[in-house]
Amino acid sequence: MWILVTIFATSFVIALSGALMPGPLLTITLSESARRGFIAGPLIVLGHGILELILVLLLLLGLAPVLNNNYVVGGVGLVGAVVLVWMAVGMIRSLPSLSLQRVTTGNQGTHPVWAGILMSLANPYWTIWWATIGLGYILYSLRLGLLGVTAFFIGHILADLLWYAAVSFTVAHGRRFMSDRIYKGIIACCAVALLVFGLYFGFSGAQRLI
Repeated sequence: MWILVTIFATSFVIALSGALMPGPLLTITLSESARRGFIAGPLIVLGHGILELILVLLLLLGLAPVLNNNYVVGGVGLVGAVVLVWMAVGMIRSLPSLSLQRVTTGNQGTHPVWAGILMSLANPYWTIWWATIGLGYILYSLRLGLLGVTAFFIGHILADLLWYAAVSFTVAHGRRFMSDRIYKGIIACCAVALLVFGLYFGFSGAQRLI
């Protein structure tokens, strides 16, 4: 029992420390929460969690050596760069027409669930983390069978859910005090951040392939 609690708690802390670091998932959460409200955060984590559950199953089936391959990591980086730049450009192009008065839940841009999946796939460091730290944790958790892996996964995804829900709530709650100018500024900053991440991931991916 105590081993299960330890697996859950340490998985939660490690995942939370990763979620707190700025990245594409945080950036898109800020952007979509300003558009859609609180629900954006949980929906983005839902997409993120679906993808991670699939990856955990694949790692259990022996996918780790493939994910550690330079060509795979490089390819993920380049494809991720294209996705991030595409989303950044779309956000920038939408700036002139953006207004909080016209924002309604559920009809703006990419659906948050898909955004959670795309932002995770677009980050090559997410793949590397799961092929190394994540795999190690899964192997350790397997000492207790599927129950151990379940405790690990619940702790991991719960940390993401609590943090991104808190971010979403903060942004959505602040909408009543936010002008269109501030709103557009937030979206613009998020777009620039995605563009920077995209260029960096593209450069890193190209280095892996050379």
